[in-house]
Amino acid sequence: MTKAFVGQLISEAMAMFIVIAFGDSVAAMYTLYSPSPYQQAYWGVCIAWGLAVTISIYTTASVSGCHGNPVVTLALAVYRKFSWSKVMPYCIAQVVGAFLGAGVVYMLFSPVIDNFNLTNHLSRATGGAAGVFFTHPGLAITPMHAFGDEIILTAFLIFGIFAITEQYNEMAPGANAGALMIGFLVALIGASMGYLEAWALNPARDFGPRLFCFFMGWGPSALPSPNNYWWIPIVAPLLGGLVGGGTYQLLIRPFLPARERALLEELKAQRP
Repeated sequence: MTKAFVGQLISEAMAMFIVIAFGDSVAAMYTLYSPSPYQQAYWGVCIAWGLAVTISIYTTASVSGCHGNPVVTLALAVYRKFSWSKVMPYCIAQVVGAFLGAGVVYMLFSPVIDNFNLTNHLSRATGGAAGVFFTHPGLAITPMHAFGDEIILTAFLIFGIFAITEQYNEMAPGANAGALMIGFLVALIGASMGYLEAWALNPARDFGPRLFCFFMGWGPSALPSPNNYWWIPIVAPLLGGLVGGGTYQLLIRPFLPARERALLEELKAQRP
């Protein structure tokens, strides 16, 4: 394993560490306090998550590309020639980073978590304050409905990321603004669809903190979780990423004028 590759794995872990450290902290602010500063200002939660993604990109993209999400890693391997040999190490690094990020959030908020559970006659074993760390179905949402939701939500995410980072997209933001627009995209999905099941969009974002909570007293309420929900925020986003990436590659990319001009120039250069 080369030094450069080690750096890429550290970078991917750090990206998810940043996302979870800030994202789960704002979830704690939303969930644990009464009155919550966000109960009547949910957009603030969405912006915080989006900015966490933006900061992670600005911090680590120069090293690893800042996938920060197994869905992005898989979609790039399938559609944009990312090395398949790096897919699994990247995904493991992302989960590790999310696990460690959850640890920081726990260190900060554990007294508040215990007070919340005591006040509301809850326990960790029954899922008290679990929403701080990992996702679950919202009002009237069954696990299988959530499965379909997460496919659609993640498809929107990857479709947008592919558009924002497309080299032939002349309307895409510049390199320095792309991270901000991806953050806004995450916030937009959360603001419009997040109450369905807390818009996981990212297997590492859900599984890393869920695994941490399993060891910290939440036990079966984290894994396998009620109704065996734990696998849905893993499998559904991965499928959604393939759908979203494939949709962009099929319906938008072939018709980009800059791409057509580049192909024409390439053909001209090949002529004798």
